[in-house]
Amino acid sequence: MDFVTLLNSDFIGLIIIPVFIFLARIIDVSMGTIRIIFISRGMKYVAPVIGFFEMLIWLFAISRIILEMANILNYIAYAGGFAVGTFVGMAIEEILAMGYLSVIITTSKDTAEMVGKLDLAGYKITVVDTQGGTKDRKMIFAIIKRDKLRNVISIIKEVDANVFYAVENIQDMHEIHLPPDFSARKRSLLLKFRRKAA
Repeated sequence: MDFVTLLNSDFIGLIIIPVFIFLARIIDVSMGTIRIIFISRGMKYVAPVIGFFEMLIWLFAISRIILEMANILNYIAYAGGFAVGTFVGMAIEEILAMGYLSVIITTSKDTAEMVGKLDLAGYKITVVDTQGGTKDRKMIFAIIKRDKLRNVISIIKEVDANVFYAVENIQDMHEIHLPPDFSARKRSLLLKFRRKAA
């Protein structure tokens, strides 16, 4: 079978078009996730541009389904592309890790160790005395870069496995002072220096 015969066969309608629909859905759903991220970060000039191309690709995919409604593979490709696109969008969100987060930690235990480890890791924090139920509690506030969240959670859970914490996106800030990133070696040297000084 030569190339021209292949083009004139049902191969395109049965295989190629569903594949294009599948890929188009992955792209437009992933772009939708990125657009929402940019909207939440206040990037009002970039988000509309992404939305334009997102809708353009979506219109292409849905138009192919309307033109060939008898092909059940188009429907499967459309739904499958949406599912995979959702997964890809979440992966892209983790990779981008844009913006800042507010972390609120509440514990009834002594906060000295937790505060010391967070401080040693280079995070700027604020500690407030609070009351909850019948116990006095400490509340720790921290503003961190989004990509540092896992590190912060691992630190606080290392001290208190049952600690309560809440994480919120920060859309707008007037002013922030973030510490420089410390490598593991620098933190180790800093810890040794503090021990000698003590």
